[in-house]
Amino acid sequence: MHTGGYDIGVVPGDGIGPELVGSAQEVLTAAAGDGVEVRFHVEDAGADTYRRTGTACSDETFDRLRSYDGILKGPVGLPGVRRPDGTEGGLLGGLLRGGLDTYVNERPISLLPGVDGPLRGERRIDHVIVRENTEGLYLARGLGVGNERAVVDQLLMTREGVERVVRYAFELARRRPGAPADGVHRVTCVDKANVLRSFAFFRRIFDEIAEEYPDVQTDHRYADAAGHDLVVDPEHFDVLVMENFLGDILSDVAAATVGGLGMCPGGNIGDAHAYFEPIHGSAPAIAGRDLANPVSQILAAAMLADHLGERPVGDRIRAAVRTGFARGDIVILPSGSPKDGTDAVTRAVIGALES
Repeated sequence: MHTGGYDIGVVPGDGIGPELVGSAQEVLTAAAGDGVEVRFHVEDAGADTYRRTGTACSDETFDRLRSYDGILKGPVGLPGVRRPDGTEGGLLGGLLRGGLDTYVNERPISLLPGVDGPLRGERRIDHVIVRENTEGLYLARGLGVGNERAVVDQLLMTREGVERVVRYAFELARRRPGAPADGVHRVTCVDKANVLRSFAFFRRIFDEIAEEYPDVQTDHRYADAAGHDLVVDPEHFDVLVMENFLGDILSDVAAATVGGLGMCPGGNIGDAHAYFEPIHGSAPAIAGRDLANPVSQILAAAMLADHLGERPVGDRIRAAVRTGFARGDIVILPSGSPKDGTDAVTRAVIGALES
């Protein structure tokens, strides 16, 4: 425990973001109890900030975000807020990931009890997608070149960038219980090394680093095969590591197997800074209507607790969420909204914490 407590930057975000972040703050405070002091500092950033001020995050706000022990962020983005080039205005991913050098995007995928996933039969799904967060195709964000006849976006990978994210994946596999199917600590390299030189480069570095971890089994999948196997054989996977663009796509595929995007948190983690968020968008159409599923944001708060070195707090949150589903106190409707509303989920999780 950090005896001085923790200062947490809070970015409520847009659309349903403030509702979700408020839920997660309540749960984190309840789970921390009297033993761990958590101080929240709300910061103005996102699409509405861009609409009002012309910038998604001011330099002063960014400097404060860098100073916090961790950051809890809600989803951002509004469909009507656009930059002059027509792309969405106010998104924070490129700004925060690059500016804070959070080179890992960690996305746990776990099937909770009582959740009616789309796969047939009993499934034990518990794996983590580790997505490289600062390079790859998305490094070309806003930098593509072209004219009315053609456009090109470049994909860049560096040795340093690949090495550090791959090493993170192996260290994570060592800490996990292994794949559900066989208990084996396993890291799967996902790429298109059969087509693109950049992915062959990624795979070659992966294989080099794998030699440092003889206790962890290695595995390879081309991206298309990985998408297939995440659906038909999800129990095989423990940790998967991949380039930025592939990770964005395949983590959504994996989320569908455990009840949807609303069930999955994400951590953006670097050596000096980290922020935690749901992996879905801001859904402005249902904002303020008590229809949003806060589970992903609550589980993001659990990941934040882990990052702070308060793993027991994170474990309590995850256990309370599982208990809420197992008891039937939390039910997600086919629409993706929770039965009885957002606040009912918050109350159910806090009730499980107190029981």
